[in-house]
Amino acid sequence: MTEVETTGAWLSREDLDNARDRLPILYVHAIPVRVDDRGVVTHVGLLLRADDDGGIGHEVVGGRVLYHERVRDALIRHIENDLGPVALPRVPMSPQPFTVAEFFPTPGVTPFHDPRQHAVSLAFVVAVTGDCRPQQDALDLSWVTPEEAASLAALGEMPGSHGVLVRQALAHVGFPV
Repeated sequence: MTEVETTGAWLSREDLDNARDRLPILYVHAIPVRVDDRGVVTHVGLLLRADDDGGIGHEVVGGRVLYHERVRDALIRHIENDLGPVALPRVPMSPQPFTVAEFFPTPGVTPFHDPRQHAVSLAFVVAVTGDCRPQQDALDLSWVTPEEAASLAALGEMPGSHGVLVRQALAHVGFPV
């Protein structure tokens, strides 16, 4: 992975809040999967995290794209930050998102809602082959079958519209949802 120069690229909390009030922010989301030797998805990786309100829910990997950072590099950085340095993601040289998710602070504009900001996320299904361990603020990592992932997504147990992303990802790889 190419190292990204972040000196001067990080915004202060005040500057980030100001930007969020005025500009859409670019994100990437990754739905980590395990595949069999034919390339069929056998398991979906879901992070367990606590939210600011004290609730706990399943989420997918994701975060902001930094200034002067390629989308591929942001994707790999967030996968390694959330799943560990030996997750071994298989990200193509020119990754293609399965969807572009538009998050709005106003509920109901799209299926995606983020009360903090207007954000645009490029969402990817990424096969990982290495040893994954939850990192950062993740409490746990669960590998569930596609059917279990669809059930969790349908039950609304994924905050921040992550359930919508999981259902779309499953449909993209051929699972009925």
